[in-house]
Amino acid sequence: MIVSNETIKERPSRMTAAEMTPELDIETHTDRAFFGHPKGLAYLAFTEAWERFSYYGMQTLLVLYMVHHLLQPANIGNVAAFGAFHSLPMYRGLSGEALASAIFGTYAALVYLTPIAGGFIADRWLGKRRAVLFGAITMAAGHFLMAFEASFLFALLALVIGSGLMKGNIASQVGALYGETDRRRADAFQIFYLGINAGVILSPIIVGTLGQDVGWHWGFGAAGVGMLISLGIYIAGQKYLPREHFTPKVRGADAAPKERLTRSDIPALIAVLLLIPVLAIALIPNMQIFNIYLIWGDQHFALSQFNVPALDFRFLSSYLITIDSIVSVSFLFLVTLFYRWYGKHWKQPDELTKMIIGAGFSVGGMVCLFMAAATTPAGHKISMFWPMMFELMNSIGFAHVLPVSLALFARLAPKALNATVIGFYYLSFFAANSLIGWLGGFYVTMPTTTFWLIHAACAGFAGAVFIAFKLLLAKRLMSDEPAEAPA
Repeated sequence: MIVSNETIKERPSRMTAAEMTPELDIETHTDRAFFGHPKGLAYLAFTEAWERFSYYGMQTLLVLYMVHHLLQPANIGNVAAFGAFHSLPMYRGLSGEALASAIFGTYAALVYLTPIAGGFIADRWLGKRRAVLFGAITMAAGHFLMAFEASFLFALLALVIGSGLMKGNIASQVGALYGETDRRRADAFQIFYLGINAGVILSPIIVGTLGQDVGWHWGFGAAGVGMLISLGIYIAGQKYLPREHFTPKVRGADAAPKERLTRSDIPALIAVLLLIPVLAIALIPNMQIFNIYLIWGDQHFALSQFNVPALDFRFLSSYLITIDSIVSVSFLFLVTLFYRWYGKHWKQPDELTKMIIGAGFSVGGMVCLFMAAATTPAGHKISMFWPMMFELMNSIGFAHVLPVSLALFARLAPKALNATVIGFYYLSFFAANSLIGWLGGFYVTMPTTTFWLIHAACAGFAGAVFIAFKLLLAKRLMSDEPAEAPA
């Protein structure tokens, strides 16, 4: 029920927090109940935190589960429809780590592709609320289906579909909590992504410990419980979320004028399209963390260096993801602070320059893994020094490439196709995950040193292309003022 301002003023002065943020505030964008932000942001942030908890917990276990259990000869026959699935061209003849890598690559790639369809379905038929609800229910079903060997493929399918319905649609509701000129919007997305990072950091510890120490299906079950918590939070917060109105498109004389693509926009559009495959190659080293890096670490890292016998604490390979998350988040923050300080004394480098710097650090990270493999005698475990140096170098590179590349796409995108181009940006993640699945197949057929040098070469190639863009096209395509990454 919509309550007028006059009605609010006539109420007694002692009011509850819920009464202070009635549905009216959703429309007028005046709600400041959650640290100065609308109460709906709290529900969306905690919904996303638990969704990411379940998603990344399951993803942390996925390749380890396949390599150590599901794809073993004694168990692979229990998977329904696996024979037909294995006969598909991209999986035919693969086994063990190579097959696990290929399956992981397909799954991770589709997770970045289906949100395009999920957004279309929400816009045309379901609306964002129902899309998120159906997506959360489908993802919860997928997590619980992972607890059974027979339903493995159906579980992955459910997770891909559910993520597609949920991923983009819940983020778009954050922006809808604010008016067009509300400056709180940028801070809101920072709070929202803090929820994501909290889920990523905690899930490998909880889900990973249950999966590796107690039983695989306990871990997947915990991910399912996390998804149910996410669903419950979202349902509880429905009245604090923006209403959705489906209005027909205006036609004829009353139609609003649209931006048109001009001839001067064409070079920028071509440049953006050419950058998509290059960015995909640049992302390969970082994206491999959930795949072969985790398998390799499980097999060869001296994880016992982090054990604490007095506390009966055993460091598990799944905790490598938690370390990566903590270091990545820390350096996103530190790099941002550095450039704010730098900008007060000198002119900040543009997006392409930062991406070139990021590619250099990414090469350094891969060289650390090469050194880990090259300097460790056969039969010995790899000292954790090199993996930690990799985390340091890779995280600095990550902070210079991912958020900065989105800002670059936002700057170059023609106004007439801005949203479409931002959608194209995420195709680079689809391509990158497809490539890591394919590259992972070489892990068992070539020296490990060569495997990581290939990844270093990917980062180096991307950096070289970024340099070429900088030298040949930057002055023509880029204005002096940097663009802000869209939320």
